[in-house]
Amino acid sequence: MLRPPPNLLVIVAAPSTMIPCINWLQPFLALISSTLLTRGHICPSSCLCPDHHTVNCTNQGLTRVPDPIPLGVRRLLLSNNWIPWIPSDFLVLYSDLVYLDLRNNSLSQLEPGTLSTSSRLVFLDLGSNNLTEISSGTFGESKSLIKLRLGNNPYLNMVGRDAFTGLTSLRELELEKNGLTALDVMVLESLPSLRMLRLDGNPWLCNCHFAKLFVWLTENHHKLPKGMEGIECSLPMDGRRVPLSLLSEDSFQKCRGTLTLTDYLIVIFSGISVSVAAIVASFFLASTVHCFQRLSKGSKGDEEEGND
Repeated sequence: MLRPPPNLLVIVAAPSTMIPCINWLQPFLALISSTLLTRGHICPSSCLCPDHHTVNCTNQGLTRVPDPIPLGVRRLLLSNNWIPWIPSDFLVLYSDLVYLDLRNNSLSQLEPGTLSTSSRLVFLDLGSNNLTEISSGTFGESKSLIKLRLGNNPYLNMVGRDAFTGLTSLRELELEKNGLTALDVMVLESLPSLRMLRLDGNPWLCNCHFAKLFVWLTENHHKLPKGMEGIECSLPMDGRRVPLSLLSEDSFQKCRGTLTLTDYLIVIFSGISVSVAAIVASFFLASTVHCFQRLSKGSKGDEEEGND
């Protein structure tokens, strides 16, 4: 009986033993290749992309915003780097972004309009940076923003009066441990949905500029995590720091007779307005009286002619 050569047995047997192995490895090979393609062509080289909507670039020593970033990103984590600035058109392409973490970087300022296009942004962390000012209109119409962290910016000493105008959904605002000595109360009154506010750790000055803010804080103390006890201010006389809980509205009674520049302008404008209104009213009254006099003389003349 003829037998097939040994090498023929190898050729025939090999496919039958390898087919199950190939079928078993195929899903894993597809997953690995898909992951490699995704990370290689979309995810920035120094970052991790655990899913199609998350880019994690935390603790990578970055000195600029990485590129490219997937257009469909929703969560962008850039904390603990050395990023000094954000391009003004940064958020134009990322319309789906809802979570942006830029904590602990080297940001010193925000370009005007940088965040004005962030229509879906819900969470923004700019804490632990080198920001010096939050100017009016910085956040534009970010109506979806719910939580904003601006704490631990030791050089931040100025917040524009209209800095948060348009943030109608903002519930949590953190401004703790900054360099604020005063804050216009209009900044807070423009936030109708505010539920939590942190102002502790600032070098507040208990002068007449602080009086209106003190009244607002007293009326909204339930929004302060630590209450009035957690906020201190320096007394103008000796610089001694005291908790706001030890003060009252009577502590600022001397400020009731003190007019600020805005108050002076209001008084001057009101005076001018009253004067103009008085002049117009006098002119109108004189004209009316004159008309009645002419009508009266005309009617008397007609009666005299009728009698003749």
